[in-house]
Amino acid sequence: MIPTEDASARKREIEEKLKQEQETLSFIRENLEKSDQLTKGMVSILSSFESRLMQLENSIIPVHKQTENLQRLQENVDKTLSCMDHVISYYHVELEVQEEVTLEHLPEAVLQDIICISGWLVEYGRNQDFMNVYFQIRSSQLDRSIKGLKDHFRKNSASSGILYSPAVQTKRKDTPTKKVPKRPGKDDVLDIEIDSYIHCISAFVKLAQSEYALLTEIIPEHHQKKTFDSLIQEALDNLMLEGDNIVSAARRAIMRHDYSAVLTIFPILRHLKMSKSEFDSTLQGTAASTKNKLPTLITSMETIGAKALEEFADSIKNDPDKEYNMPKDGTVHELTSNAILFLQQLLDFHETAGAMLASQETSSSASSYSSEFSKRLLSTYICKVLGNLQLNLLSKSKVYEDSALSAIFLHNNYNYILKSLEKSDLIQLVTVTQKKAESSYRELIEQQIQTYQRSWLKVTEHLTDRNMPVFQPGTKLKDKERQVIKDKFKGFNDGLEELCKIQKVWAIPDKEQRDFIRQAQKKVVSEAYRAFLQRCANISFTKNPEKYHKYRPEQVEEMIERLFDTSA
Repeated sequence: MIPTEDASARKREIEEKLKQEQETLSFIRENLEKSDQLTKGMVSILSSFESRLMQLENSIIPVHKQTENLQRLQENVDKTLSCMDHVISYYHVELEVQEEVTLEHLPEAVLQDIICISGWLVEYGRNQDFMNVYFQIRSSQLDRSIKGLKDHFRKNSASSGILYSPAVQTKRKDTPTKKVPKRPGKDDVLDIEIDSYIHCISAFVKLAQSEYALLTEIIPEHHQKKTFDSLIQEALDNLMLEGDNIVSAARRAIMRHDYSAVLTIFPILRHLKMSKSEFDSTLQGTAASTKNKLPTLITSMETIGAKALEEFADSIKNDPDKEYNMPKDGTVHELTSNAILFLQQLLDFHETAGAMLASQETSSSASSYSSEFSKRLLSTYICKVLGNLQLNLLSKSKVYEDSALSAIFLHNNYNYILKSLEKSDLIQLVTVTQKKAESSYRELIEQQIQTYQRSWLKVTEHLTDRNMPVFQPGTKLKDKERQVIKDKFKGFNDGLEELCKIQKVWAIPDKEQRDFIRQAQKKVVSEAYRAFLQRCANISFTKNPEKYHKYRPEQVEEMIERLFDTSA
C-alpha cells in the first residue's frame, strides 16, 4: 500500500506534467493557427502576384509584337527614303536639263511663212489688225500653258508626294520642339499650292522671254513693246490675282489670330524678290502699270507679313492667364513651345523676314536698307518676342499657390527656351543685339532653382542646433528637452513625407536638369540629416526610438531620388 503522502506527491507531479503538456499543446495549436494564417496570406499574395504577372504578360506581349512591327516599318521607311533620294536625284537632273532646252513655239517652216505674211501686210497691205489678232492668240496660248503647268504640277505632286520648289533650298534643322500636329490633307494641299504658284512665276518669266523672242521676228520693231505688253496681260493678271488671294488669305488668318498660317507667304515672297531682277528685265519697255504689278504684290506681302509678325509678338505678351490651361505638373507651357516653333520656322526665311521688317521702317537709314540692317531688325524682333514671352510666363506662374511649383514652372520654360535657342541658329540672331542672352537665361534658371530649394528649408530647419539641448554625459535629460528632440524628428519626418508626396508628381522634362536638382537637394538634406543623427546618437530621449528615427539617411536619399517621377 502506497503511503498517502507519496500518493499526493505523485499526483501533484502528474498534474504539473499534465499542465505543462497542456500548455505545450496550446502553444503548438496557436503556432499552427498562425502558420495557417501565414500560409493563407502567402497563398493570397502568390495568387495576386500570379494574376498581376498574367496581366503584365498580356499587356507586354501585344506591345512586344507592336514594337516588332514598328521596327519592321522603320526599316521599310528607311529603305523607301533611300530609294526616293536616288530617284529625286534624277528628278533634279531632269529639271536642270529642262532649263537648258530652248522653247520652240512653231515649226521653222511655219515661222518663216508667218514672217513673210507679216512683212507683206506691213509693206503692202498697210493693215495693222493682224498684230491684235497675233497678241490675242499668243496671249491665250501663254495663259493656257501656265494653267496647264499648274494642273500638271498639282497632279504629279499629289500622286508622288514629292515637292520641289526653287524657293525651298534648305531643309529645316531638327529642333527640340514638338511639332504642331498637321491637319490631315489640308497642309499638304497648301504646300502644293505654294509650290505650284512659285513654279508658275518662274514659268511665266521663261515663257514671256520666249514670246518676246518670237514676237521680235514677226512684229515690226516700233510695235513690239506695245504688242508684248498686251500679250502678257492676261497671264500676268491671273498670277497677280492669285498672289492677291494669298495675301487676302493671310489677312484673314491674322484676324483669326492664326499667325502660323501667314508663314505660307514667306517662300513665295522670297522667290518673288529673287526673281524680281529677271522679271524687270523681261518687262523692260512695257507700260509703267505693267512693271508695277510685281512690286505692288511684293509690297502687299511685306506689309501683311510685317503686320503678322508684330501682332504675333503682341499676342505672346497678351495671351490671357487661363488657370485651367496651366500645366498642373509645372511642365513647359504650350505658349512657350508654340512661340519657339514660330521663331524657328522664321529661320528658313530669316533674310526675307528681316527685309520684311525693314520695309516698314520710315527712317532714312531704312530707305536703302542693307542685309546687316535687316538682320539687326530681325534680332530685335526675336528678342521682343522672347521678352514678351518671359513677362507672360512670369504672370502665369503666379497662378500656382505653391511658390516651389511656380519656380519649377519658370525653370522648365526658361530652360526650354535656352536649349531651343542653343540647338538652332536662333541664338546667333539673338546675340546680334543681345550679347548676354545665354548668360541671362542661365541666371534666371539658377534663380528658380534657388527658389525651389528654399521649399526644403521647412524640412531641414528641424535638423539645426536651434533649441537643441546641451547634453552632458551622465546627465538625465529633462522632459522638456526630450520633447524638443522628439519634435525635431517628427517635424523632419512629416515635412519630408509631405514634400516627397507633393513633388513626386511635378515634372522636369530635361533629364540633365532633373538629375542636377535631385542630386543637389539630396546632398543638402542628407548631410544635414546625418549630422543631426550624429548629435543624437548618444542621447536617450525616448523609450521608442524607432517611432521617431523612422528613416535611415540612405532611405531619405532614395525618397528624394524619386522626385519629379510620376512612375515612382
